[in-house]
Amino acid sequence: MKQPLTHILSRIFVRGFYQAHAGMFLFFFLFMIGAVDPGQLLNYHKTLMLAFITSPLMLLVVFAAWLLYTFKCWHYILGQIAAPTQHFLFYSINSFSRKEQLTGWFITQLYVLLPVIAYGLIAVGVGVSYNYYVTPVSIILYLLLLAAASAWLYVTVVNKLVDSGNPSWLLRLSSSWKKPFYSLFIYNLLNRLKIPYAITKALSWLIITGVFQLFNDVKTDSRVAGMAVLTISVAHAVLVFEGQRFEQTQLSLSRNFPYSFMQRYGYIFLSYLLLLLPEAIWLFSRFNPLLAVQLLFMTASMLVLLHSLIYYIGLNMDKYLQWVMGLFIVLFWVMMFKLIPILIIGNVVISYLIFSRYYYRDMPVVAQK
Repeated sequence: MKQPLTHILSRIFVRGFYQAHAGMFLFFFLFMIGAVDPGQLLNYHKTLMLAFITSPLMLLVVFAAWLLYTFKCWHYILGQIAAPTQHFLFYSINSFSRKEQLTGWFITQLYVLLPVIAYGLIAVGVGVSYNYYVTPVSIILYLLLLAAASAWLYVTVVNKLVDSGNPSWLLRLSSSWKKPFYSLFIYNLLNRLKIPYAITKALSWLIITGVFQLFNDVKTDSRVAGMAVLTISVAHAVLVFEGQRFEQTQLSLSRNFPYSFMQRYGYIFLSYLLLLLPEAIWLFSRFNPLLAVQLLFMTASMLVLLHSLIYYIGLNMDKYLQWVMGLFIVLFWVMMFKLIPILIIGNVVISYLIFSRYYYRDMPVVAQK
């Protein structure tokens, strides 16, 4: 029997999510059944599932797509939680125990992940029928992790009744430190966005651990390592978006600072290098220094490219996630040819051109749904 909290959350968020995104689901449904001849439909999807079950690279692509779908779920549900019409949740939900809240939000997230879960479970069945077991188990664990991380995020936000304005322990500890301009983004993350930051780093750890546990050729094949850090870049997409939101809402005055375009661009790059310090430790502990530097700068240049794109498209999460997925697919194929230096140069050149053209433009802002 459905618990009262789960029932309430489902009625408020699940139904609204599917109504708000009905057009998107219709498009993907028509795409999935219309991409091939109807007589070959089952064989086509079985072959597709076997492809990502047997290929680590294709599996990372699928995991990245599911992660972006989860980001869309977060964007909608957190936007609804913040809406004035849902403020009663901050008082009613807190009457339930922490365990009941986590369970209710976990089941709610499973409901909004149903399209992904259904396709993933069918893929698991196909994999098991062909005697593949490790990847199907990884798929199940990954989906459960996405739902659990989402539940943790929602519970933390709902239980944070009032922002008292008191600085976090990090700001109190560093109150006497010099804070360069490029470090403000990191301080903001660790002060106000600790939960998204923790979830992002947990996903990075999962990607890193999964790659080394499942794919033994990662040490010799730069393509697999490149795909791992490319997926890590996608995992940081939400932090990049929040970084731009912080820049536009809290640092808008910085446009008047006497910095050149090159200095401003360099500060953005430095910010993301600082953000990637945990991943940098992993890279330099696993690979030779030359390859580690290339992989680190590839990840940072990807994040800077995503950052610059927001100057062009505005603070529009839906459009932004479409660009993230499109770039991931394009860079995936570039990675197949082991062109990491060219990819870095391309990311830097394109991001700088976008940045220098649109930095001073008034940014379009799309309100959360």
